[in-house]
Amino acid sequence: MARVSRFSLPFFSAVLRSVFLLTVAGSALAQPVLYEVDGKPYEGYFISPAPKAPLVILLHDWDGLTDYEIKRAQMLQQAGYAVFAADLFGRGVRPTKVEDKRQHTGELYQDREKFRRLISGAVNAAKAQGGNLDNAVMTGYCFGGAAVLEHARSGANMKGFVTFHGGLSTPPGQSYANTRGSILVFHGSADNMITLQDLAQLGTELEAHQIPHELISFGGAPHAFTVFDSDRYRQSADAQSWARFLRYLQTTLTE
Repeated sequence: MARVSRFSLPFFSAVLRSVFLLTVAGSALAQPVLYEVDGKPYEGYFISPAPKAPLVILLHDWDGLTDYEIKRAQMLQQAGYAVFAADLFGRGVRPTKVEDKRQHTGELYQDREKFRRLISGAVNAAKAQGGNLDNAVMTGYCFGGAAVLEHARSGANMKGFVTFHGGLSTPPGQSYANTRGSILVFHGSADNMITLQDLAQLGTELEAHQIPHELISFGGAPHAFTVFDSDRYRQSADAQSWARFLRYLQTTLTE
């Protein structure tokens, strides 16, 4: 069970506070959100251009919820969508060392029930902020992409699930038999962490369960090809995937 409330800015990180103030200055409805899952606090971020706008729930990569996801949320808000950027690690948990990132993601990969509770808790938090779950798509980056597919396999009632360079493998004992909504995957052909074979295997599974899907691979794009100011960033693949993502939202969600 997730309990949600608004909270004062001092609880929020300096980066997210500055984004919050800039967004308010731009007249968008934006607010940091404190919510609880299993009695523990989590920090999310909600932004919307108008009440009842189509909803996108955004799941972060293994850095936790940072200015990268806030930037993406702002971009989506400017395109006309309400966005809830979730927190799957916990308030104040924003790992910077690789070993810590592996620890937090590995814990959730090993405890799939907790993983699903955290995702569902974020969905409930989005609803509490006015998000319309009847007109919603979930998206995520890297670790967040794997989380999106976890939610899809759970049978969650969403119109669509979109991943950017996310984990694609299906854990033992799981399948897409109960998936509702279509799936859109953006993948880098030069990704040496998640292979083209992994992409093909996912396509085979989705086809077997007759899940509407589109799998798009970008030649020369490595893992995390959408991360701004990174040596792995590929402007062409980022621009193409973002444009296709916006078209997908336009055709999947109602205005």
